[in-house]
Amino acid sequence: MKDKIVLITGASSGIGRALAFAFGQEGAKLVICGRKADALQTVSDELRQAGIDCFSLLADVSVEADVKRLIEQTIAHFGRLDILINNAGISMRSMLIDTDPAVIQKVMDINFMGTVYATRYALPYIQEAKGSIVGISSIAGYRGLPVRSGYSASKFAMNGFLEAVRTELLHTGVHVLTACPGFTASNIRVSALDAHGQAKGETMRDESSMMSAEECADHILRAVKHRKRELILTGQGKFTVFMNKWLPGLMDKLVYNTLAKEKDSPLKKSERVKE
Repeated sequence: MKDKIVLITGASSGIGRALAFAFGQEGAKLVICGRKADALQTVSDELRQAGIDCFSLLADVSVEADVKRLIEQTIAHFGRLDILINNAGISMRSMLIDTDPAVIQKVMDINFMGTVYATRYALPYIQEAKGSIVGISSIAGYRGLPVRSGYSASKFAMNGFLEAVRTELLHTGVHVLTACPGFTASNIRVSALDAHGQAKGETMRDESSMMSAEECADHILRAVKHRKRELILTGQGKFTVFMNKWLPGLMDKLVYNTLAKEKDSPLKKSERVKE
């Protein structure tokens, strides 16, 4: 990673922040972006204090013009781009019957179209460098999760998009990695949108029992170094993907029962209504 130029979207917290430190500590030069100026500045300052070369830019990946400007300013600043990490993302948590479709549209715009915009505008430079395109997807991109229908849809879309792009670029020397963390300790559940598009403000799961963002980032770093095709993390995540392929009916029940145990799960309310 020495002197590689690495662009990480959504780097102001969680896995994105951890990725910035993981790649930066390996000698990469970073471009980080996010939507929240204060949080982005804090991470930028922390990276520089750690001796990491970092260029930070405010950008909303759901806005095409922002992403185009992000890539242009990256090239203007560093002259090239070796690795693009599509990490920016948001979740949602509500039953479909209660959800304003605009919430799902927002999730799709950030998680999926943000990946499309960044990959499209970065691609000429990634091809020139024979570099890497990384998508931080989710186990929810392999197995639809109840109460997270919009999030699952966005990650299924990301997985299919990256698979298609990988195949298009098969003979170009460009590496495409789809990285799928399982439940990872981060703020994504705290900022998850409710049925009306408001941030939940609290997590519904025990974060202490999850893989840390730092451990997740280390796995992704190694996968990029080895130019792996895909990365599925955590034992629970690997089990879910494997079993969903061979016993999908059983997984419907297992996934339902697991997520029904979450704090204030609307699945419990749904069960009561049925009764």
